Parts: sequence; C-alpha cells; structure tokens
Amino acid sequence: MFTPAAASPAAAVAAAIAATPAGAGRDGAVTVTAEGLPDWLAPVARAAQTIEPDQLSRFLPPESGAGRQSAVLVLFGEGARGPELLLMERSGSLRSHAGQPSFPGGALDPEDGDQATTGPLRAALREAREETGLDPRGVQLFAVLPRLYIPVSGFVVTPVLGWWRSPSPVGVVDPGETARVFTVPVADLTDPANRATTVHPSGHRGPAFLVESALVWGFTAGVIDRILHFAGWERPWDAAKQVPLDWRA
Repeated sequence: MFTPAAASPAAAVAAAIAATPAGAGRDGAVTVTAEGLPDWLAPVARAAQTIEPDQLSRFLPPESGAGRQSAVLVLFGEGARGPELLLMERSGSLRSHAGQPSFPGGALDPEDGDQATTGPLRAALREAREETGLDPRGVQLFAVLPRLYIPVSGFVVTPVLGWWRSPSPVGVVDPGETARVFTVPVADLTDPANRATTVHPSGHRGPAFLVESALVWGFTAGVIDRILHFAGWERPWDAAKQVPLDWRA
C-alpha cells in the first residue's frame, strides 16, 4: 500500500488555489479537492500528494524555463465495467503526435490565467470541452501531478487529475483535431495481457497498452503506467513483450 509522506511541489500548487466550489462552475471558478471521492480513487489521490517529478518520467522541464506550457485532463469515471479513463485519438492530419491516443489537453491560453496556479486547471478543462464536448461542471479536480516535458514537441505538461462526478455526453467536436473519443476500463489497463513495451528506432523504450483497438504509448502511457504503479493497482506484466514503432511515431 502506498504510504503518504511529505507534500510534493504538485501538492503545493494545489494548495495555492483559492477555496472555491469544486470543479468548474458557471463563473469559471476552479479548485482542487479530494473530498467526496469514491473509495476506489483514494489510492490515486494519496499517491498524487507525494509523487516527485523524477518518479513520473526522466523527461523533466528544462531548467531554463523553455517550453510551451500545457495541461492534460486525466479523467476517471465509472462505467458499466467499473472505473475507467477518458481518452481520445488525435487526428492523423495534426503536425504534432498525429494519430496517437492521448488525454484531452493542450497549450495554455492567456485567458487561462497564472501558469503556476489555476492556469493548468482551466486549460485542462477548456481543452477537454473543446476536444470532446465534455461539460466541465460535472468534473471534480482532485489532484495535480508535477510538470513533465515532451522533448519532441517542446511542451511542458501539467497532468490534472479529475473525477467525472456527473458524466456528460462526449464525442468528436472537431474532426480536424480529434479522430475519436473513448473510455478505457481500468481493468483493461491493469490486465497483463494488454501491456507491452514500445521500442522506437531511436532506441527509446516505454510502456504501452493495447486497449480499445488502440496502441496507447508515449507520454500518455507513461503517465498511466506511473499512476497504476503508485496507486498499487499495477499487476505483474511481461516487459519483454515488445511493439516496434517506426520513425514517423
């Protein structure tokens, strides 16, 4: 079982946010709170309070401050098969990460506000609404993970964790950005039969999930892998099972 320790930088970001109604209200107010979460999400909320950046990824934001600030929404819901995650598949015509399954998200806009406090929260919810049609008012944000870096695109990404307290219909809003929107049962993500290691021609290796007719890899798979691990949900799997990628990936 994961044991909480001292508060992490991500917890400090959450603590800096004003105490306003949970999720996103009609006035755009946002906050982070773990109150009222279902019991099964408690291990994720606890782990998020203490996890350090280098425990999530070896790709961390440049010390120079370079990189485009962005955020993704890691949204947990409860479906017919129990706990699930919301994912989308990016359009194949995009210049960056084309065709890849991912969390909803994107770059911060000026109107999102301070990148050190509520900016990533607003950006994660706004992008999720624009990409999937999600109603942010039904989302309770409960944790913020440390910022990570995607070298190939130069994005500095803040993963924002949410509980889909009041589910709303979702689907493709703009086919130019999104090919499809889907949910993945956590039971499928933890199933060893659905796990593999991707191998890029550059030599980089990383975790992957073969779920819902998709290969989830790269940044998204890395975050999912670490959440499963630190929440104590991970099951032993064969890392020697490899899936090759080509240079276009």
